[in-house]
Amino acid sequence: MKKSRVLVVDDEPEAVKYVVANLRARGLDVVSAQDGREALKLFDETTVDLIILDIMMPGLDGFQVCQTIRRQSDVPIIILSARGQEKDIVRALDLGADDYLTKPFGAEEMLARVRAVMRRAAQASATPRSPLSVDALRIDFAARQVTMQGRAVHLTSTEYGLLAHLAINAGRVLTHQALLQAVWGPEYSSETEYLWAYIRRLRHKIEPDPGNPRYLLTEAGVGYKLIAPT
Repeated sequence: MKKSRVLVVDDEPEAVKYVVANLRARGLDVVSAQDGREALKLFDETTVDLIILDIMMPGLDGFQVCQTIRRQSDVPIIILSARGQEKDIVRALDLGADDYLTKPFGAEEMLARVRAVMRRAAQASATPRSPLSVDALRIDFAARQVTMQGRAVHLTSTEYGLLAHLAINAGRVLTHQALLQAVWGPEYSSETEYLWAYIRRLRHKIEPDPGNPRYLLTEAGVGYKLIAPT
């Protein structure tokens, strides 16, 4: 079986050594880069299944690298940073990161996040059921394709996983905790900023007017629902 390949990007050699050693010890194939430009070059030249990306780097920082990669790929991205403020976490998620890990962190915490992100990516492509159409929005689960008024909507694995779970339960209000546990995993049940960021991203991609959503609705203080087909 082909090994999953991880690209690790950090300008601190000791941090790279620590992350790479722990990933390789778990049987993963790992390549590394020490700055943003090298990371983008490697990404263009090498097929990777996951990127672990530091924010604070000279030249192109992690936010810029994440944004550039998201324009062309939905490969899962875990952001690393010594800055754990909510605004930095939300900014990373808004740019398309799948997870955020604050330094310093233990090997087991990092590996748990890696497993969770890769599990979500695999689950997002494995839901064979009939397509769902809600007005101009169409979700083809077998093809893992979303269209709005016939035009393809590009979604990351996590964005698709969230929308697909809402679509499978169309018309039902799903609580914040239920969505976090179903899409991100049980260890994420209190990470509400993840859910807020991804709902906002989905609305900007599927709603004609994201400020006044008609498909993806909020139930104040409870959760969210995708409207049911009529």
